[in-house]
Amino acid sequence: MENTPTSAAVTGTSETAKSRRSRRNEVEVDLRYLLPASDSSTAALKLGQEVASEGEALIQAFKSGQPFYTIAVWKAVPEVNGGGSPVILKQAVAKD
Repeated sequence: MENTPTSAAVTGTSETAKSRRSRRNEVEVDLRYLLPASDSSTAALKLGQEVASEGEALIQAFKSGQPFYTIAVWKAVPEVNGGGSPVILKQAVAKD
């Protein structure tokens, strides 16, 4: 019987670890996809046109030979935990 590694063994993660991680990070985030402005560089990032989807961003980035950026928008919100101490949490902002 041949012993071949599973994809989890190859990547060094287990399915259990993945499911635990995804349960902890249940926040649904609206990602936005942007191309760089024409005068942008990696040292001075300037965002340009926003595109509708990741697929469109991939195509435009390939055509132009430039990277594309994904942006997640968050806001800081206060929450009081069980001990009465305020904690600042991040909350995803829905795209308008």
